[in-house]
Amino acid sequence: MDRRIVITGMGLVSPLGCEWNAVWGALLAGKSGIVPITKYDPTGFRTRIAGCVASDYTTEGYIDFKENKHLDDFSRYAIVAAKKAVQDSGIDFSLENPKRCSCIIGTGVGGLTTLQEQERRYIEKGPSKFSPFTIPMLMPNAAAGHIAIAFNLQGPSFSVNSACASAAHAMACTIDAIRLGKVDVGVTGGSEASVIEIGMGSFCTMRAMSERNDDPQRASRPFDLDRDGFVMGEGSGILVFEELEHAKKRGAKIYAEVLGYGCSTDAFHIVQPSENGEGAIDAMRYALEDAKLNPEQISYVNAHGTSTHLGDISETRALKAVFGEDGARKLNISSTKSMTGHLLGASGGIELIFSALVIQKGVIPPTINLETPDPECDLNYTPNVPVERKCDYIISNNFGFGGHNATLVLGRF
Repeated sequence: MDRRIVITGMGLVSPLGCEWNAVWGALLAGKSGIVPITKYDPTGFRTRIAGCVASDYTTEGYIDFKENKHLDDFSRYAIVAAKKAVQDSGIDFSLENPKRCSCIIGTGVGGLTTLQEQERRYIEKGPSKFSPFTIPMLMPNAAAGHIAIAFNLQGPSFSVNSACASAAHAMACTIDAIRLGKVDVGVTGGSEASVIEIGMGSFCTMRAMSERNDDPQRASRPFDLDRDGFVMGEGSGILVFEELEHAKKRGAKIYAEVLGYGCSTDAFHIVQPSENGEGAIDAMRYALEDAKLNPEQISYVNAHGTSTHLGDISETRALKAVFGEDGARKLNISSTKSMTGHLLGASGGIELIFSALVIQKGVIPPTINLETPDPECDLNYTPNVPVERKCDYIISNNFGFGGHNATLVLGRF
């Protein structure tokens, strides 16, 4: 029996807001969530801007006060987004077989804030002052564990850690679990909280991030000739994946059908993509094969599009290889990272939410700040203004350090 999978719930915490309908409006308005950093004093850092979580973010009503004290931000973001997604789905997990429900969450680095804070405590006060909650707070699987506890999800529950492809890989694992009949419902996506000194400083020394500090809202500019690196973002995107007949039986609303995925590895360089995008090519081709689609059936690509020199060129070349020169030019492509920044291991989660909304709404969000197109990035990246287009099939790309590539395919239900 072919077990089909649909999206029935979506929740997020993002630099543009924490309710997906408001975030969707901000995307279509071309609004940037990139701001000067105020979480800490960024003086002396090459990059002093980021996509910090929006002002409407709160844990109140989502996380118990006592529990909240013993969580890292990446877990907080994930729990809030997960509870929003579950509420959105209308599912009552108390009526479900808990062993048929999973929780698989991706993160690039996990509890980085906790790691930094405990190191400070050690230096200032000595080894006896480490918090006994250090390990449960910083471990990358903490978010999945807390969400599973909150909803009594007793099926497969774990974290996936593949840098910027983490959320996409987590969702691929959830697809497999449902297809194989191991679970009927999966809470899945990603979370990241890297806008902190150790995270920002480490990327600064790599010279990977934009230094357009005086013009933060124009700093993330994928595919633009004047791009100078990515902009860090933080937050979480969590979705409820559900086996179709299970969703229909409970009368769930359906945003889109999850048709397939493809994963590959460059095996080329630990932080640089292969020049011609061979790994990305494989991921997209595997995804289309898994979804039983031809390239010409795809209308929209939510690009990885980080605003780095090598990455944007490599993805452009990969798109041309998969769709052909003529076919690639018929696509609408956009990088929503131009507005949210790059949420690292969480990016695949929020971007799949955006992709599902493209199918639902029939409008493609733009790539903002695309003012001087790079001659080597010469496709239709939906520059600066949204475009109305009915899309029956779309793909979302996420590529991570380590050479990890993942592509997901959504279709209209």
